Amino acid sequence: MNGHRIGYVRVSSLDQNPERQLEQVAVDRVFTDKASGKDVHRPELEQLISFVREGDTVVVHSMDRFARNLDDLRRLVQSLTQRGVGIEFIKENLTFTGEASPMANLMLFVMGAFAEFERALIRERQREGIALARKRGAYRGRKKALSPDRIAELRQRVANGEQKAKLARDFGIGISRETLYQYLKADA
Repeated sequence: MNGHRIGYVRVSSLDQNPERQLEQVAVDRVFTDKASGKDVHRPELEQLISFVREGDTVVVHSMDRFARNLDDLRRLVQSLTQRGVGIEFIKENLTFTGEASPMANLMLFVMGAFAEFERALIRERQREGIALARKRGAYRGRKKALSPDRIAELRQRVANGEQKAKLARDFGIGISRETLYQYLKADA
C-alpha cells in the first residue's frame, strides 16, 4: 500500500501521555482520543474512519488502544480493510490488509481475545483490591462532588420545582443528572 500512514492514539485519562504510543513511528497524521475504550463511539476514531482512503494504513500502538473487546476489534478491522485500508499494530507486530488470509484472521482473533482477557483480569484484580482495601477501612471511594451545604441547596431547589437537568448544569463539573438523583435519594 502506498497511501498515507495515519496514526491513532487513545489514552483513558487526561494525565496519560499520548506521545509515547507512536514515538519514533513515521506517520503523516495522528488522531488522538482521550476517552475510554469501552465502545467505539469516540470522536477522533470516527474522524479517522471518515478520513482514511483506500491505500492508507492506520497505525496503532496496540490492539487494546483500538478496541477493548474482540467484537469491536474485529468489526473495526474488517470495516477498514474492506475499504482497502490496512491496519498495523506496533506492539503485536501485526498488519492486516484485508487479504483473505486464514492466518491473519486467526491472529486477529487470538491476539484480540488475549487483549480482552487481559483487560478482564485487570478489572478483576482491581475489584479484589478495592474489596480488600474496604475491609481494612482504607478505601472510601470517590470524594463527594458537593458539600453538605450544596446538597441542602440542591434539595431545596428541587422542592421549589426547578428542573433537575438545569440544576445538574448549574451545579457544574462533577455532577451529572445521575449524581443529582443519587444525592436526592440518599438520606431522603
